[in-house]
Amino acid sequence: MTAKDVIQSLQLAPHPEGGWYREIYRSTDQVRRGSETRSATTAIYYLLEQQQLSRWHVVDADEIWHFYGGAPLELLAYDPESRRLERHLLHNGAADAQPVGVIPAGVWQAARSLGEYSLVGCTVSPGFEFSGFRFTADLPDHRGHFVGELSQYAALL
Repeated sequence: MTAKDVIQSLQLAPHPEGGWYREIYRSTDQVRRGSETRSATTAIYYLLEQQQLSRWHVVDADEIWHFYGGAPLELLAYDPESRRLERHLLHNGAADAQPVGVIPAGVWQAARSLGEYSLVGCTVSPGFEFSGFRFTADLPDHRGHFVGELSQYAALL
C-alpha cells in the first residue's frame, strides 16, 4: 500500500504538528489532574510521509508510540531539565529498532519517517487535549537548547 492508500483507508486528516492522524479511542473514564478532569486515555493513528515531520513539541501527559507499518520511524526525545537527548528507532524488524517508544510528560519530542511513510499509533495518558500541547518553538528560551548534539535536529522546529 502507498501512503495515500493508508491515509484514505484509515480516514486520516492533517495534524497540526505535521503528518496525518485520526483519533480512534477516547476513554469515557475520567481522571482528575489538579483542577482539570479529562479522559483517562486516548489513542490515535498517526502517519508521517517521507517529506513530513512531527515538529518538536511537548505534551503534558505520557505518550506511548506503537509502530504499525511502513518504514522505520525516528523518534527523538529531549529532556530540557537534564539536557539529555534520546533517539528511538521504531520498527518491527529493523536492526537496533523497537516497536514501542515512550515519551514522558514534559519531554520534548519530534519524529520523522526514514522511508516512504511510517504508520504508528500514539496512546496518551491521561488523555490528550490540545490545551496540553505546545510547539517547542513557542517556548521561551528554546533556542538555547539547540546547540551541540541537539543542533543537528533544529530543522525539526
